[in-house]
Amino acid sequence: MKIDSLSKPAGPLPATETRIRPANQTKTNIGEKVELSPLASALQKAEAALAETPSVDRARVEEIKQAIRDGRFKIDASRIADGLIDEVKQMYGSKAGQI
Repeated sequence: MKIDSLSKPAGPLPATETRIRPANQTKTNIGEKVELSPLASALQKAEAALAETPSVDRARVEEIKQAIRDGRFKIDASRIADGLIDEVKQMYGSKAGQI
């Protein structure tokens, strides 16, 4: 197998590639206005609300910890099993629609 000369020009970039302009060459178009659709605005508000909401309810976690310490926390194995079975059914149901 022969390798061609490496000094050949590579040619233009394919249309799918983009070049990034250096920061000192950016254009500023003063006076242009961008309007978001109502859906985009609603999504921004929802994202902001989610960002402010803690991912863990610490008060609930402490309540459960205390119930475990006091022996008041009961585990319902059949409820857990039913929940797992429902999750698997949903997972397989969503994959069946993709086939």
